[in-house]
Amino acid sequence: MADLEVAVAPMHRLCKKAGAERVSEAAAKELAKALEEIGVKIAKEALDFAMHAGRRTIKAKDIEIAAKKVMGK
Repeated sequence: MADLEVAVAPMHRLCKKAGAERVSEAAAKELAKALEEIGVKIAKEALDFAMHAGRRTIKAKDIEIAAKKVMGK
């Protein structure tokens, strides 16, 4: 598995926040991997929006719109 940008410990906390009593290390790593993939997709979309607007800086609104597009909301 490639090095993750997202830490595994917060994945344990997210699973517990969702109601899990116990979370395996493999499950936490899989969640980190999935969230990282989604995050990269959102960041790429946000970059496209910023560039389309003539900016090199991604703004919060770009992320918000990109997240809605990627997540299908």
